[in-house]
Amino acid sequence: QVQLVESGGGLVQPGGSLTLTCEAIGSIFRIIAMAWFRQAPGKQRELVARITGGSSRNYDDSVKGRFTISTDNAKNTMYLQMNSLKPEDTAVYYCNAHIYTDSTWSSGNEYWGQGTQVTVSS
Repeated sequence: QVQLVESGGGLVQPGGSLTLTCEAIGSIFRIIAMAWFRQAPGKQRELVARITGGSSRNYDDSVKGRFTISTDNAKNTMYLQMNSLKPEDTAVYYCNAHIYTDSTWSSGNEYWGQGTQVTVSS
């Protein structure tokens, strides 16, 4: 029905930048919220940034001022602009979205992308 397809991960030096992209594909009626999570080796998955209603944004304290979450509603696509990257940002980054596939309340579900690796290292 719905897939979240991520791209943009890779290897970058400390202080560098990357932009992650997440496109929602399939039978989409409405996207309520989208978010980026990350999971480093040996750690729990954590919320990095979330956008709801197309404009309300919140960030984990560790990325405030460095990362920016945004969406292109016409393309059902979310972005994460990551600047001033640090080695501790190294993780697999996952796209998450709450999507309705039709106008009924019961059609709402949470979806996850497959993850994209971000490695910050010199």
